Amino acid sequence: MTSNVSRRDALKFIAAGVAASGVACTANTNSLVNSGASKPSKPMTDKWANTHDRTWLGGEYWANPMEDWQIVNGYAECASRQGNRSVHSLTHRLENTNKAFSMSVNIVQVDDKKNVGGAGFRLGVSSDINEYRSSCFVQRGLDVGIIQDKLSVAGKRVALTEPVAKQAVTLTLTGTPQAGAVSLVLSATLTESNKKIGELSHLVPASDVLGNVAVVSNFVVNSHAKPEKEGNLFRFGNWQLSGDAFSENPSRKFGPILWTMYTLNNTRSKEGYVMKMSAFTGPMGKKDSQTVILQIQQGQEWVSLAESKLDPDVWVANFRIANWQETKDTPFRVVYNEQHRDGSTTPDLWQGIIRANPEGRPVKMAALTCQNDYSYPYAPVAENVKKLNPDIVFFSGDQIYESHGGFGIIRHPFKPSLLNYLRKFYQFGWAFGEVMRDQPTVCLPDDHDVLQGNLWGQGGQPMKSPESDPNASLTGGYIHPIPFVNLVHKTTVGHHPDPYDPNPTATGVVNYYCDMVYGNVGFAILADRLWKSGPEDAGVIVGETGVDESPTFINPKINPPNSQLLGDDQEAFLEKWGKDWRGHTLKAVLSQTVFAQVSTHQPTPQRYLKYDFDSSGWPGPARDRAVEVMRESKALHICGDTHLASLVQYGVDKQRDSNWSFCTPAISAGWPRWWMPDQVGIPHKNRPSHGLAQTGEYLDSFGNEMYVYAVGVPELGKSANRYIKAHEKGSGFGVINFDTKKLTYTMEAYRYLIDVTDGSSSNQFPGWPVTIHKNENGGINLLS
Repeated sequence: MTSNVSRRDALKFIAAGVAASGVACTANTNSLVNSGASKPSKPMTDKWANTHDRTWLGGEYWANPMEDWQIVNGYAECASRQGNRSVHSLTHRLENTNKAFSMSVNIVQVDDKKNVGGAGFRLGVSSDINEYRSSCFVQRGLDVGIIQDKLSVAGKRVALTEPVAKQAVTLTLTGTPQAGAVSLVLSATLTESNKKIGELSHLVPASDVLGNVAVVSNFVVNSHAKPEKEGNLFRFGNWQLSGDAFSENPSRKFGPILWTMYTLNNTRSKEGYVMKMSAFTGPMGKKDSQTVILQIQQGQEWVSLAESKLDPDVWVANFRIANWQETKDTPFRVVYNEQHRDGSTTPDLWQGIIRANPEGRPVKMAALTCQNDYSYPYAPVAENVKKLNPDIVFFSGDQIYESHGGFGIIRHPFKPSLLNYLRKFYQFGWAFGEVMRDQPTVCLPDDHDVLQGNLWGQGGQPMKSPESDPNASLTGGYIHPIPFVNLVHKTTVGHHPDPYDPNPTATGVVNYYCDMVYGNVGFAILADRLWKSGPEDAGVIVGETGVDESPTFINPKINPPNSQLLGDDQEAFLEKWGKDWRGHTLKAVLSQTVFAQVSTHQPTPQRYLKYDFDSSGWPGPARDRAVEVMRESKALHICGDTHLASLVQYGVDKQRDSNWSFCTPAISAGWPRWWMPDQVGIPHKNRPSHGLAQTGEYLDSFGNEMYVYAVGVPELGKSANRYIKAHEKGSGFGVINFDTKKLTYTMEAYRYLIDVTDGSSSNQFPGWPVTIHKNENGGINLLS
């Protein structure tokens, strides 16, 4: 296998550091390369002294992890004794080592324990692509600070002239260029008296200081230290950065308004088109403003349409505006007025466009899934989607993974677990906020979004024995409490059209399945996982059942007839929707994953795994009911989750009698899957005319009939560079063009590390692009 990464592409996306988009400004921001977009720095001083007590430190910073930091009496305080807790400057980076710089900060040790963890600065924090967002998650650099009554610079230490105890200490670090190196001088003074108590000089290579700068709590302690090896509690204040060695880029500020998501839906009722929007801020405090204002531009004036209160748990404001004027682009902005301790107010604006409803032309959808953060911030995908300028964007799930940003997951208590989730979710908006700014966005929650390895929701049932399945990957139900699940759903689907069923499930999970008509296309937005039966109901042991079975043996015992996939209510909705053609000529079903098992090997190409119960090919009888209901709609099924791009036509009574499914490539494929039936002797018939291997009519492991037209088989991800690795692992994104006059769907499956505008034939996976007619989703087949 070859990676199909050209030298030109590698140079474009890697050596240049990859374009980085600013997201918290008053107007659309062009893509900016790290150094070229920056300018010499103005002195920076933190704003914490004038900020109300709260969790979120401000738009100029990224806190690692957010849930361990808070503003207390004008200081940024770390509430954890664990190591490598840091606060990065987003707007200032050290990039010009032929210039001088200075930084200072006041540090107070809050606890009485002897200083064993160290506190101070971290310099030279840089990822493999030297990009400011990705560098925020690097837990190494050149550490400079105070520990055990000693000054420390890169491991070199000198004793202070007197002990510090709990006195406030001002650390000052200067850097001066010196023949390709940097001379660092660290001094400590008692903040109250300004008495100098120590100084240490050290010469380091210039490359050691390039990149992000941060303040760090417990820099010599492990990130997950045992209690007996934990560090201290510290506060940081009056953090100042100055000097021409710093470059400044204000557009990198992230918040208070983080990003927005919206949909526009033709309700075909007296409400006409309804626009719904979610606007996210960081977690604010009780004395902060609790409201967000939505405005639209009329002529030269900005007119307020609505004001919405922020949810105090997940910090999202939701708007719903009926009878929207859908025939023209409408500039909008959301406004948050940040209130300060001195009584002053600073407005923060997020501006974009509510697009006109696409009429009289094809509709272009970008379809994306699965964002494992080893290749964060996924700039090749985000930049290519922006270049394509889609009419609508669809994220089918796994906007986060449990590993996002490091530092693990929190199951309880409730409040910290929400902050832990939000911190991970913010990475999604940080990477794709520009993609979602002007385009309607559908965003589904999947298993990892609720911090589970797998999810068989069983109608919203709690997991019976979470202690026996701490990763929530083997048994049915939700590991987090239902109120937590509902809040996760609020962050992802709160801007979706109103749910078809406003009533929650018996256990209290709020329904979100619904329909949307946009651009003469009707969309059914489903929840694959919520009602799906758990494997234990069928006597299945995930990872063990089927190990000794032949690849061609169809075991009826694993497919109980009373099992559920979509659930009775959702099936009834889908049946009704399939017959309702008001306001549109094409249909699409949007859900989390494919209704077949299109995988044979995982997580290596040598490991055959017969049953993947995570797929929606299981349970078989429930899958058949879902496809039978969907068939009448002649809808294209668009989904994700598997980390393996595929184009498949379902069969129920016979091969190729039902809908086509386009499972899009993962944005950043984590757990890899392969579809290699030929290697294990699974027979096929009627290979497509293109003759590609591993294609044709098959029965999957659950006995489902499926016609595999194309698969985006990955390689082994071996590269040390995050973007090449993602490319090797079959990452990318999908595009669907809906031609509502010709009644066709054209599907494209793009690779990760490409330039979508250059027309190269290698940009897409083998077998794509593909065009099918609407009738082919009902089994009237033209494509061969």
